[in-house]
Amino acid sequence: MKKLSSLALATSLLAVNVPQHAQAQKARSPYQTRFAVDAPITGGLAALSVAGLLLVQKKDGLTDAQLAALNKNDIPKFDRFSAGYYSETAQTAGDLIVYPSLLIAPGLLALDQDVRSRYGQVLGLYFQSMLAADATFTMTIGNVTRYRPFLYGTEGGGSRNSKIATNSFFAGHTAHTAAATFFAAKVYHDFHPDSKARPFIWTAATVVSVAEAYTRLEAGKHFLSDNLVGLAVGATAGILVPQLHKKTGNSYSISPVQGLNVNGYSYSGLSLTKRL
Repeated sequence: MKKLSSLALATSLLAVNVPQHAQAQKARSPYQTRFAVDAPITGGLAALSVAGLLLVQKKDGLTDAQLAALNKNDIPKFDRFSAGYYSETAQTAGDLIVYPSLLIAPGLLALDQDVRSRYGQVLGLYFQSMLAADATFTMTIGNVTRYRPFLYGTEGGGSRNSKIATNSFFAGHTAHTAAATFFAAKVYHDFHPDSKARPFIWTAATVVSVAEAYTRLEAGKHFLSDNLVGLAVGATAGILVPQLHKKTGNSYSISPVQGLNVNGYSYSGLSLTKRL
C-alpha cells in the first residue's frame, strides 16, 4: 500500500496533462484538469505521505511492562467489545481484499469505453484520490498513538512489541479500499449520469469497503471507531477529488417567473439560478 505513494507522483504528472490534439476522438469528459494546478497538489500529497511514514519510523514499540499494564476498561465502551480480538485468517482475508482492489477498481473503469477514452485523466485523478487518503492516514498514525485491539489479549507474538502495534487509529486498509472503490463508483456515476446501474455500483463499493473493515476488526488490528473513520476518510477522498474537478458547464440560467405573494398581489419577473 505504501509503495503507491512513491509511484503516484510521476504517473499522475503525465496523466493529468492530456494534449488537446489527442482529444478529438475522445468521449466528453465530465472533469477538467490542469497540469499547473494538479501537479503541485499531487506532489504535495505524495510529500505528506512520505512525511507521515517517516514519523511512524520514529515511534517506539511497547515494552513488556507496558503491555502488562494495558487495561481494556480504559477503552471507550463502544470499542471495548473487540479488545483482545486476534485472527490471522481475517488478516489474510483483509489483505486479499485491499491490495487487489487498488488495481481492480481502476481496471474495471478501463473496461468502460467512455472512461477508457479519457483514461489518462482518470488515472491522474485516481492517484490524487489515493494520495489524499494515504497522506491523511500516514500523517495521522505518525502523530497519534492508539494500541491495537489484539494487544489486550495474549496473541500476536513478536508483533506485540512492534512500533506499528500503536497504529490503531485509524484503519488504513479500510481507508485505501474505500478510496479505490468509491472513486470507481463516482467516476462511473459522472460518466453515465443516466445509467440504471449506478445504484448497484455504489452498493458494490460500500459492500467491499465494509467487508474490509470487518476483516480488520476481526483480525484485532482496529477498533470499530478506527474502521468507521477509515471508511469515512477513504470514501471522502474517492468522491471529493473527482467532484472538485467536475465541470459545471453553464452555471447560470435565467427563466421567467410569476405568481401571487402572501398579500394576494400578483408579481412577475426573471429568476437567476446558479448551478452548484
